[in-house]
Amino acid sequence: MNHEQVIADTRDWVVKAVIGLNLCPFAKSVHVNERIRYVVSDATDPEALIKDLARELLALNRADPEEVDTTLLIHPGVLTEFLEFNDFLDAADALVDELKLDGILQIADFHPDYQFEGTPEGDIGNYSNRSPYPTLHLLREESITRAVESMPDTAAIFENNLDTLARLGLDGWRKLGLKG
Repeated sequence: MNHEQVIADTRDWVVKAVIGLNLCPFAKSVHVNERIRYVVSDATDPEALIKDLARELLALNRADPEEVDTTLLIHPGVLTEFLEFNDFLDAADALVDELKLDGILQIADFHPDYQFEGTPEGDIGNYSNRSPYPTLHLLREESITRAVESMPDTAAIFENNLDTLARLGLDGWRKLGLKG
């Protein structure tokens, strides 16, 4: 596994999809200010990934937010099946509690085959959470609170994403030239 390529593919997705389509209006500033830590896990089983996740949660908690505000833990060698990935999220959230980081850090999830409950597999709305590789996004609650306070209607983000993706369509998504 070429870590540099995995990170390059993920950065490309962040720039072209997450920021370029404004799927997350808060991503641009942390990207521009280079406060996103990209980490590739060599894990090939969930037990190894949970250890990497623990290490990265603790590292993010210790890091100066002006240096590292958020971490993308990319794990191309494990949980490549979406349902397995989705099931793993309970263990990831339990780890946040176990490390006494609940209320301090949280985890968002992205996957190449992401599928919201009740939607067909190919539904364009699923692409709001589709990344080149299975990825756990570690976020500071403090940063989320600041971002929410700076935007009058954060509830509209999801609806805006669905509208943006519907206008773009699958052909438009493919034209972004993203891995995956």
